[in-house]
Amino acid sequence: MSLILSTGVDPILTKLVLISLGIIVLGFFLKRLKQPYIVAYILAGVIMGPSVLGIVSDESLISNLGSFGLVLLLFFIGMEISLPQLISNLKISVIGTVLQVGFSILAVWSIGFFLDWPLYRIILLGFVISISSTAVVIKLLQDRNETNSKTGQNVIGILLAQDVIIVPMLITLNYLSGQKPENIEVLKQVVGGCFMVGIIVWVMRKKEIRFPFDDKIKADHEMQVFAAIAVCFGFSVITAFLGLSSALGAFIAGILVSSAQATKWVHESLHAFRVVFVAIFFVSIGMLIDLSFLHENLSVVMLLVLAVFLTNNIINAVVLRILGVDWRSSIYSGAILAQIGEFSFILGATAFAMNMIVDYTYQLIISVISITLVISPIWIVIVRSILMRNKTVN
Repeated sequence: MSLILSTGVDPILTKLVLISLGIIVLGFFLKRLKQPYIVAYILAGVIMGPSVLGIVSDESLISNLGSFGLVLLLFFIGMEISLPQLISNLKISVIGTVLQVGFSILAVWSIGFFLDWPLYRIILLGFVISISSTAVVIKLLQDRNETNSKTGQNVIGILLAQDVIIVPMLITLNYLSGQKPENIEVLKQVVGGCFMVGIIVWVMRKKEIRFPFDDKIKADHEMQVFAAIAVCFGFSVITAFLGLSSALGAFIAGILVSSAQATKWVHESLHAFRVVFVAIFFVSIGMLIDLSFLHENLSVVMLLVLAVFLTNNIINAVVLRILGVDWRSSIYSGAILAQIGEFSFILGATAFAMNMIVDYTYQLIISVISITLVISPIWIVIVRSILMRNKTVN
């Protein structure tokens, strides 16, 4: 077999270089304005995408690469999270998420009732606004060193519960559209849920976990990289096959790595990959924003964005207060969870494919989700600054 080296310029490499340069320029500028890099990533996607320069036209490639970023992000959180503390907050995670989804549907219904919306549209939009962004929130918590704080633990628990509840949401949409899921798919999801619970129980009961060939891997840096990738993406493949979120599988893998006390070498092996793919994930979000549609419907979009932030902030704050969290931390947590998350894109795309919504509604959903992701860091800073005037948020 002969190896042929091309002497031409690879268009993919050119695009990656241009995206990197765009991120560097925007990153330095926004850092001076004390904005997180997430905003730079999303704006780079807008500028490089089809709406502005059109440098990157293959959005599916960027989106697929970006999905690795979400997986790696959850993997690293699994390594850093305190499992006993997460279990102790199970009431807030599960009950809080269920209440939050219920209140979100109720909020949409209060509008839809007067506009004579059909039930499926009310439920769909309620689902869409109830899901927060795992990628944005976790990245912000890490940047502020709040991952292991009381607020951070509560928020992460809710995010993980939301990642689980996306499955019954999709099943509900299937029923509302008249398409019932196959029994085998439901069975796989039940098995997947039991699998995750079983792993967590096993880790809690086991005092020490050892990976096969652990000593040899620790002594070989190159093998560490591949071993870390195999563990992270291996569990992601398993949970995805079982009809659950691949990011949840990565989170379970991170918990296993932490329990095996292999966090240091895994972190060193995959940290650079995480930075790159998380950035690409947010770039892919920016590419979804259609500036021409946004320009034509700016007033409607911004009104919906404001309504989403206020509604989600209030709903999450009230739910957490009901569950015993003090008002100050509840309001701050509500601000952190106020944006609409990346999994809501899936809900919108699924509803569009099932002809539950028209193209205008789908574009409206994409625009509102994308704008909330961009503005979310600013919203959090505003709410935090108001709360910090008198007392520190826990």
